Amino acid sequence: MTQSLNRIAAMTARYYYILRSSSLRLLEIIYWPAMQMLVWGFLYTYLYDSKSAMASTAGLLLGAVLLWDVLFRGQLGFTFTFLEEIWSRNLANLMMSPLQPFELAASLMLMSLIRLVIGTLPVMLLTFVLFGFNVFAMGPGLLAFFLNLVLTSWAIGLIVAGLVIRQGFGAESLAYSIMIVLLPLCCVYYPVAALPLWLHPVAWSLTPTYVFEGMRAVLLDGTFRTDLMIECLALNAAYLGMGFTTFVALLQSARHKGGLLTMGE
Repeated sequence: MTQSLNRIAAMTARYYYILRSSSLRLLEIIYWPAMQMLVWGFLYTYLYDSKSAMASTAGLLLGAVLLWDVLFRGQLGFTFTFLEEIWSRNLANLMMSPLQPFELAASLMLMSLIRLVIGTLPVMLLTFVLFGFNVFAMGPGLLAFFLNLVLTSWAIGLIVAGLVIRQGFGAESLAYSIMIVLLPLCCVYYPVAALPLWLHPVAWSLTPTYVFEGMRAVLLDGTFRTDLMIECLALNAAYLGMGFTTFVALLQSARHKGGLLTMGE
């Protein structure tokens, strides 16, 4: 057990040193969330200051953008850290070492969390300073939202990493596009009721839907929906298990077919 923890810590430290060694890498983590927040923040300001019917719910916009960025950046942090092993043609070396798949996955999760904290905290501060929106006003519910979104991002990251291992660079575009496919169905900016009835089961099968419905309950009604968070956590546990199982299965398949040795060529 101690050796396993040491290997996870060593891999996480390796990824952290790579990130720390480049100021451009650090800047990129903060740059895109900050630009997105500026665009949506000015729209929030316009709606809040206007006399339109949307003015009373303008805060939902910034809350949704912040939480969506947690999900999106969490998945990108996981996947891009893994892709760096592909780009450097180092994956085969790792798999020939004592490193186990779950140890690699755990180090990617930890690095995803580190990148997420680096990118999210400055944006939250920027949102408060420029637009007066305090995300911590969501109270203890914010921690539940954050936890569930991070777990979802890891589950998706595991599947994307497995597909890249098995299919090669042809699946690399999924790192950028898979979250955009889910965006309309996760009800980020509108409630589930806005969707056609036949899409409701699809929306409720996606864990981010529970988070964004919970966020709206907090900001509009001042109510923390514990039932939604428990259901979301149960779904996340199932999806995380499925994601890791898929990752290991695709890794083993690539090993048997010799794909790891040609990865990156």
